[in-house]
Amino acid sequence: MKFLHLIWGNLVRKKIRTSLTLLSILVAFLLFGLLCAIKQALVGGVELAGVDRLVVRHKVSIIQLLPESYKARMEKIPGVDLAVHQTWFGGVYQDPKNFFMQTPVVPDEFMAMHPELLLPSAQAEAWKKTRTGAIVGRNTANRFNFKIGDKLPIQSPIWGQKTWEFDLVGIYDGREKGTDTTPLFFRYDYFDESRQEGRGQGLVGWYTVRVKNPADAAAVARLIDEEFANSPAETKAEPEGAFIQGWAGQIGNIALIVASILSAVFFTILLVTGSTMAQAVRERIGELGVLKALGFTNGQVLGLVLAESCLLSGLGGALGLGLAWLFTSRGDPTGGLLPLFYLPKTDLLLGVGLCLALGFLTGIFPALQATRLRVADALRRM
Repeated sequence: MKFLHLIWGNLVRKKIRTSLTLLSILVAFLLFGLLCAIKQALVGGVELAGVDRLVVRHKVSIIQLLPESYKARMEKIPGVDLAVHQTWFGGVYQDPKNFFMQTPVVPDEFMAMHPELLLPSAQAEAWKKTRTGAIVGRNTANRFNFKIGDKLPIQSPIWGQKTWEFDLVGIYDGREKGTDTTPLFFRYDYFDESRQEGRGQGLVGWYTVRVKNPADAAAVARLIDEEFANSPAETKAEPEGAFIQGWAGQIGNIALIVASILSAVFFTILLVTGSTMAQAVRERIGELGVLKALGFTNGQVLGLVLAESCLLSGLGGALGLGLAWLFTSRGDPTGGLLPLFYLPKTDLLLGVGLCLALGFLTGIFPALQATRLRVADALRRM
């Protein structure tokens, strides 16, 4: 620490060059943070998926419906503990851009299946007693300033052009930070009775099935598909995590895309910062010779150059990661397309590690060059 003033003085000697290098590092780590948040939004649900839950959909496509009567048959299959259904509603609130997920469910069974959703008991009771009752996640409630007691008009082009009106009786939170708290859930009995001209009555979108033993999930999934084989509506059962991964995979290999972009960015920054440090050392060869003449050891000279590089990288990285954290802490910037938009702590720690690695890699070669200087040669170049 006693040489901090010397290190800082070297950095601010060329203010424009240092500022531009610092800005490039800042942008690189800001991009790193935002891309990590986007990756979390697209594939983060896989990490929170229940290991004891299966998703059962139509074998052809998830947009094909399944009979509601499948529920009782599934629950008789060995290894199945509970089966609940959901159906895609596809509604919008007031304006087409105000989209968020809505699905009809059976309240008691749905909450039993999803213990990660935290709903106060009084609100859960109100939901069971209110035919038009609905609950909504905290993110969506904050987004539209919903309050318990509000009447929510939702229009769905899938289930008729009429406006469906729901009474908001509860607002739920997530047990984990990454829990999706954007959907609205309402009662299936109200939905089934109110479909326009009886369209699709007795049919549901997909099932979530809880197995008694997570180790038997694959075997239970096979038994479910065999149960409905050769029926008019065959099924495809798969672990909840695989279902979410497949949904995100329609966009592409998110992890590979993010890794490729970041690799290109950091390789460029490595070259830029390394060039800056090499130029800085070349400009100060004579001064480094003076330091050696005054008694500075090779280790101390190496430490000074490395510290300068790490300080530059650390400042740029801290500012970039800080800005990324501030931006992502505000939540989904798209208004509902990225409900899990946040910067995970693991990625934040990875960013800190990259800061240190960048500082070391860009400083080690100029530092080694400085240690190999002979005092007489260095002073001759002053």
